[in-house]
Amino acid sequence: MSERLEDIAARMVADGKGILAADESSGTIKKRFDTIGLESTADSRRDYREMLFRAEEGMRNYISGVILYDETLRQQAKDGTPLAEIINNAGAVPGIKVDAGAKPLAGFPGETITEGLDGLRERLEEYYGLGARFAKWRGVIAISDDLPNWGAVKQNAQALARYAALCQEAGIVPIVEPEVLMDGTPATHSIDRCYEVTEWVLKTTFTELYDARVKLEGMVLKPNMVIDGKNARKASREEVAEKTVRCLKATVPAAVPGIAFLSGGQSDEEATAHLSIMNASYQVPWKLTFSYGRALQAAALKAWGGKSENVAAGQRAFAHRARMNALAARGDWKQEMEQAA
Repeated sequence: MSERLEDIAARMVADGKGILAADESSGTIKKRFDTIGLESTADSRRDYREMLFRAEEGMRNYISGVILYDETLRQQAKDGTPLAEIINNAGAVPGIKVDAGAKPLAGFPGETITEGLDGLRERLEEYYGLGARFAKWRGVIAISDDLPNWGAVKQNAQALARYAALCQEAGIVPIVEPEVLMDGTPATHSIDRCYEVTEWVLKTTFTELYDARVKLEGMVLKPNMVIDGKNARKASREEVAEKTVRCLKATVPAAVPGIAFLSGGQSDEEATAHLSIMNASYQVPWKLTFSYGRALQAAALKAWGGKSENVAAGQRAFAHRARMNALAARGDWKQEMEQAA
């Protein structure tokens, strides 16, 4: 008997745990490795991810699921154990990024559409066999005074809905990620502009999910927070939390079990602080947690530095960030805890 979608989704948003996004494409992980002077090879990528997945304290206590890249789902650890099995053994759910990236949208200068629907049904079947129980698809929405256009929002929402329906057919929980960029061009938009666009994008996405007969109880939403642009940061942490919660309450049905935020270019601490304030200050019908990539990994990558003798240091750095975010998922994070560590 295969596990019900609702049960997998509930595990993904378990109390005080969140999702590690370790699905960087080969290009992105190369950029990350460049910062520590490490060549990106199949082995170095495996060693780095194995270090994270074997971080016993961080994984077992604070991580509910891990989003993998195609290569990683197929890789084995140095000792021959499939990486997906290591994640399972730590009590987390293995997941897979299935989109083929955002490409320029024909007829809409400055806007993108995420590709990857062709052949997705067959790939999902294979990924299920490799142990994946959830998937991720990211729609990318540009923001400026005159972007996005309705056509771009609608097409991205439709793609997300088609992807989600195919996942559920395959027994896989879809993470639905419509990301309104905080580093849009220009990255100077106000928090109110972000609110307006995020509300519109989420309303459109849920209309499409409904039309595609996606079961809301068997999905997880991965949205951006409502935040001012990267070069315009004026909003306080409290304002970001308040506007984000208000926007979600206006758009996300209560049937959705959980919302796992992306960090979207926020600093490690900012992403943690915003999440904690939301959980401490507001009553909401869904679990609010994290699905962070860089905000969970940056410190660990630096501490590891590509050297086998630094594996334990990298794992400590990862466990610290994972713990801070797990506290935030309960509304218990405090600034002083960062200094104490």
